[in-house]
Order: sequence, then structure tokens, then C-alpha cells
Amino acid sequence: MTIRPIHLLGSPVLRERAKDVEEIDDDVRELIQDLLDTTFADDGLGLAANQIGVTRQVAVVVHGDEPPLYLINPTIIEQEGKSKDEEGCLSIPDIFASVERPARLVVETTTLEGTRERVEAEEIKARAILHEIDHLNGVLFIDHLSPLKRRMLLKKWKKQRKDQVGYLKHLTPVGSGN
Repeated sequence: MTIRPIHLLGSPVLRERAKDVEEIDDDVRELIQDLLDTTFADDGLGLAANQIGVTRQVAVVVHGDEPPLYLINPTIIEQEGKSKDEEGCLSIPDIFASVERPARLVVETTTLEGTRERVEAEEIKARAILHEIDHLNGVLFIDHLSPLKRRMLLKKWKKQRKDQVGYLKHLTPVGSGN
């Protein structure tokens, strides 16, 4: 189990577009496991590789009792409808805002066996997938807000972090008692 530090708002890696994965190898499998371990440790719905400092097109989404979804070189095939709901981000803790996104989507992703498959999702799962794909493209959920709302949230964020240094959040394993 490897829980990685999460890069926080202000870390340059969050604004980088991740590079495509050329080959599904042990490094990619290990990265996916680290993403899952870190997601569970921070009680999240998903995590993109650049949130742990790795600029590769890899993300995970954890939704309910379903098996985790691995997004490797994801491509959005279709989107439909509109849904507005509150969103947060493990890279911007304790900041939430209502974001409009498509209500349904189809995404194509590479499996761990190296084949491409299509995944259909609706509502919260679709929202989580789009949120993580945004991360892989250097986009944060606050970028979808009006300039006024974004300024208000950034002001709140800066106030929360007033005495903190750096852009990493270190986590402890779930159930460690720390």
C-alpha cells in the first residue's frame, strides 16, 4: 500500500496536461494502485495522476459498490444533458461549489490489458469521470465557475492556508489512528 502526498492548488503540476501512456506496464499498474490507495485514504471519489505529481494520462474513479474505474488515455466520445451539483476536490480541500456538467457521457479508455473499451456513466459517476479528465488536462473544477465565484473561493482558500507552507498534503493510512 502506497499512499502518496496530494498536490494542492498552487502546485504547478496541477496545471500541466498529462502525457499519454504508451504502454500498459508494471509502472502503470503500480500508479493505479497508488491512486486507489490515496483516494481511499482521503475518502475521495477519484484521483488523477497529476494530483500525486505524475503527469501521465491515468486516473481512477471509485463509485459506490462498483469496481473502480481506471481511466488510461481517456477520450470523451459523447456527452448529453445537463446536471448541476456541488463539487469538491482533494487538491482543494474544504472548498465546494456548484458546477454544471453533462448528465451522461460515454468515455473510451484503455484497459489494463491494453485494449480500448467504452464506458457509459450518468450523474455522479459521469461528474467524477469528467472531473478527473479535467485534471489530466490541467483544468480544475474552479475553472468552470464565474470569475466572481472563483475569486470568492480563492480568497477563502488563501485564508484557510494563511500559515501553511508548500503545496503537498500528506495523508495517513485509513484506520492508522493518526
